[in-house]
Amino acid sequence: MSKKLSVEPSELLWKDRRRRLGLPLSFTKYEIYEDKLVLRKGFLKTTVDETMIYRIMDIKLVRTLGQKMFGVGSVILMSSDKSHPQLELKSIKQSETVRNFLSELVDKQRTARGISSRELLGDIFDGDGDEI
Repeated sequence: MSKKLSVEPSELLWKDRRRRLGLPLSFTKYEIYEDKLVLRKGFLKTTVDETMIYRIMDIKLVRTLGQKMFGVGSVILMSSDKSHPQLELKSIKQSETVRNFLSELVDKQRTARGISSRELLGDIFDGDGDEI
């Protein structure tokens, strides 16, 4: 007899695909939920990477001239996640809006969990502020 696994899914807040020449001609998908960011890559072989929102430390927006021409940009996320310290949402629509949205979501998730960015940096610095 098998047990049914059930965890209440969190709400999908945003999704998009990597775009080429402004068109969603890619098998790379990005999804933002209230507590995690999911990256799905591939067609024949699919890889799913997940990063918890509260682990995001820094958010950077990059828009090359070509990306500006097609109305897209890339959002680069630096996180304290060991397996994915840098995650890039490449060539997405409304990249500036997504960057701002993620920044607010990170603050909201950290507040809800009672986590400060200093706690996430605990592995890097000792108590005196010196790098280990």
